[in-house]
Amino acid sequence: MNPAAIPTRRPPRIPTTTGWGLGLAFGAALISGLAIYLNGFAVKQLPDAAVFTTLKNAVAAGILVIAALALARSGSDRRPVAPRQRLGLIVVGVVGGSIPFVLFFSGLAIASAPAAAFIQKTLFVWVAILAVPFLGERLGVGQLVALGVLIVGQALVLPPSGIEWGRGETLILLATLLWAVETILVKRLLGTIATPTVAAARMGIGLVVLVGYLALAGKLSVVAALSQAQWAWALLTGLILAGYVATWFAALRRAPASAVTSVLVVGAVLTGLLGTMAKGAAPEPSVVGGYVLIALAAGTFAAWTLRTQRRSLAAATASTG
Repeated sequence: MNPAAIPTRRPPRIPTTTGWGLGLAFGAALISGLAIYLNGFAVKQLPDAAVFTTLKNAVAAGILVIAALALARSGSDRRPVAPRQRLGLIVVGVVGGSIPFVLFFSGLAIASAPAAAFIQKTLFVWVAILAVPFLGERLGVGQLVALGVLIVGQALVLPPSGIEWGRGETLILLATLLWAVETILVKRLLGTIATPTVAAARMGIGLVVLVGYLALAGKLSVVAALSQAQWAWALLTGLILAGYVATWFAALRRAPASAVTSVLVVGAVLTGLLGTMAKGAAPEPSVVGGYVLIALAAGTFAAWTLRTQRRSLAAATASTG
């Protein structure tokens, strides 16, 4: 039998529908909630936040680069990357995969995990603001109401004393704003470039910048002195990060950026619940109310988005029929 006649088995493709995109967004939210909780503990186990970030990102970058190369070798995606697209990938690597990580984990080391989760989860607000003019997304009344409820839910989840603003919180906010810009750029790139390629570029290029930062700061020697336990934390959080980025980008390719980032807020619920379980104390009724509002608002936003997409598809079908 001619080997060339044997069909090549390709990995199953996830449907590129909005429904699947929103489902992936909920999956990314759960990964994010676990990651923020673990990162809040892990970053304090290593001597330097930038070192922790670089090692964790190195693990994630390695996994995503291997996935992108496997996709290219399988022939599932052979689209060439134009020079302008390469520039976009570089910008994503710097704006999304390096600088904000240093800012975020430096802030996380001196801020509380709940505060970090709240500030980082305001990403949906900034993305919604940017998605309207730069991506042409439209927000209906139901979606705007859901955004407001998400903000209220976030506020209720905060401890009674609220967030005491300091240097750590400022660093986390700056990181969040950069990630909002990155989300818009990634959404545009995913229209023409395969998801694994964009994810690998984001983490791979970002890793180069992070290593350069450690070299300039004279912190590379810290890596050699790490214990096995510290390496284990870097490996674990890096694996989780790879899963998060892959799932997040897959969702972003299929669903509107405003919807994906709004659904990601559900991760704050998991982060809070894990923290409550660790403390062994029941959450305040107001916090529970916040969890409920976040879950309902995220579900409402997702449902409204699906409804809008189906109406648009039905209208387009009717006009061509």
